[in-house]
Amino acid sequence: MALLRGAGPALKRWAGRSGPRLAKDFGDPAVTRVREAARAADWARVREELAAHPESADRTWKLWAVGETAGVERWIREAVETDPDPALALLVAGVRHVCWGWEARTGAWAADVSPERFEAFHERLRQAEVWLNRAAEREPSWVSPWYALQVSGRGLRVGPAEARRRFEAAVRLDPYHLRAHQQQLQQVCEKWGGSHEEMHAFARRSMLRAPEGSPLGQLVAIGHIEHWLSLGGGPGREYMRRSWTTASLGEAAERSVLHPDAERGAGWLQGCNTFALAFSLAGDKWAARRFFELTRGAVTEFPWYYVQARGPVSAYRAHRALVSF
Repeated sequence: MALLRGAGPALKRWAGRSGPRLAKDFGDPAVTRVREAARAADWARVREELAAHPESADRTWKLWAVGETAGVERWIREAVETDPDPALALLVAGVRHVCWGWEARTGAWAADVSPERFEAFHERLRQAEVWLNRAAEREPSWVSPWYALQVSGRGLRVGPAEARRRFEAAVRLDPYHLRAHQQQLQQVCEKWGGSHEEMHAFARRSMLRAPEGSPLGQLVAIGHIEHWLSLGGGPGREYMRRSWTTASLGEAAERSVLHPDAERGAGWLQGCNTFALAFSLAGDKWAARRFFELTRGAVTEFPWYYVQARGPVSAYRAHRALVSF
């Protein structure tokens, strides 16, 4: 853990004491532009912004900004029907219906979701799958339809074999696609029918197969946070403070966000926030402070919703206070 422990001088200049703020659209003005175009129901601008970002550079961040925008479902069908080349419109329609479906379900436990909400959830996801499959057929080189089909498939409980097929379709096109791997990690979590052993094995295997500097190392941290969450209370605290847990977190951090070859994009910022939370839960103040410093107060929504429903900034601030000296 040389890179992690070699941060002493930087810690003395810790910039993390500045007020935390939500990293709107990961600080990417292109994501903000496409979100604003979606709010304005301006399909021409949405299309232009998405077309300017190639699939090879992973535009799922921009697609999800559109998909999360209320009201897109009211005008995107016309774009599907009238656009001379409707592949992007089909993709946006599918992504919006995936997001809209999960909005209907809410983040409540299944037992607390009404039958009416579940009906809307499944109806919207089924429509999403129609459009996403059409997009994938028209543009077989695009990874985004397959990523979105992973999300809809989990909601529809398509089963492990079909979920694996969708994940493999995505990574055939982009072997180190962060969000596709995050979805498959969720698929093999205990809460979705997998197991802790399968989840940890998948996370570590994915990290080791990727080049050093890849953001996939954060899968290891996410897996530990998921395991902690499932145990709760004292058992969860004990689990996070095991030497095996902290050692694997250190290895994953050094292979990913701390590696000299790591690209400082949206995935990197999310990774720093994820390791900050994981090391805070593990009680490793020095390591946690290192990652809070690296974020420079920029808070991503994921992973903070794991620990506090009041909002990511409040959760970030609370955990940062725990590791202050």
